[in-house]
Amino acid sequence: MSCRIYLDHAATTEMLPEVRSAMEPYLTEEYGNASTSYEMGRRSKEAIEKARTEIARMIDADPDEIFFTSGGSESDNWVVKNAKGHVLTTKIEHHAILRSCQYLESLGQAVTYLDVDESGLVDTAGVVDALREDTALVSIMMGNNEIGTIEPIAEIGAVLRGRGIAFHTDAVQAVGQIPIAVSRLPVDFLSASAHKFHGPKGVGFLYVRNHEKLTSYIHGGSQESGKRAGTENVAGIVGMAEALKISVREMQYTLPRIRSLRNYFIERLRHEIADVRLNGHPYKRLPGNVNISIRGIDATSLLVLLEEDGICASAGSACNTGQTRISHVIEAIRVPEDYAAGTVRFTLGRGTDKKQVDETIESIKRCVHILRQET
Repeated sequence: MSCRIYLDHAATTEMLPEVRSAMEPYLTEEYGNASTSYEMGRRSKEAIEKARTEIARMIDADPDEIFFTSGGSESDNWVVKNAKGHVLTTKIEHHAILRSCQYLESLGQAVTYLDVDESGLVDTAGVVDALREDTALVSIMMGNNEIGTIEPIAEIGAVLRGRGIAFHTDAVQAVGQIPIAVSRLPVDFLSASAHKFHGPKGVGFLYVRNHEKLTSYIHGGSQESGKRAGTENVAGIVGMAEALKISVREMQYTLPRIRSLRNYFIERLRHEIADVRLNGHPYKRLPGNVNISIRGIDATSLLVLLEEDGICASAGSACNTGQTRISHVIEAIRVPEDYAAGTVRFTLGRGTDKKQVDETIESIKRCVHILRQET
């Protein structure tokens, strides 16, 4: 069945018409390679640099601090694999961070994985206590992709300042969703991905405070100040800048509306369905995130029934070799076993309205009733 009500905006977002229009010329007649010297190539180069300036302005950075990548995963890999020493991260990071750290461990580098509390918050004092003389990088995500908890990045960055330790935040779920100004945020690296804020897939950026400390990750040509080789995705870069510009411009209206709708969603679920647990921090959370665990329910079965009603959401568990495996985030926040397998994430977006939320809640209630009768 087609998706009538889309509530998986943390997975991806629809590309806005204005973004498609901005990209169109660079997919058709303006196809010049930005590394060439003739006029058509120069126009592509100018488009890239204009996009770099616009993106920098949206996060209060300097244009030479923005490096274009293929998305959040590449940006995360680039920073982690650049670390020359002990790395400190958390148990609830995106797999792009965790698996990059595992790769470093396979090479003999030391990595520490911090615990979080039951709401998913990292303790700043715990970060300080875990630092070592050889700590080279601390990487802590800004907003968790599963449970939505927003971490105290400014507070952590402040205590790391002056220690000679690089600080990275995976802000893939936060950029375009909440206000970010790196001029006032003590981070050295910040990752973002366009398709999370209504831009195209396959393009992102990495903010780098001091690019002299960043070694090349992809070797080849001299693109991106010699730091990231490869012919630029001009259309994608232009589309990402347009999407971020729109998201930031409209945030003063979209953020409070989505946050209010999220709170309404949560309160109805809590009051109208028995044995429902909200995962993540009750208010320090991404505006559209509703992650719940329902006691005695299998999330996969619930999602199948919801899809039959035309509602698209995602689960907090994944199928591995025929067995249900609880998400590492749900494990890390210690969700009780009889709730954990019933973890479902709904993420609202700019197009979500109250009617859709009401219809989704009624569908959830009906589906839960069916599943509880079967057990």
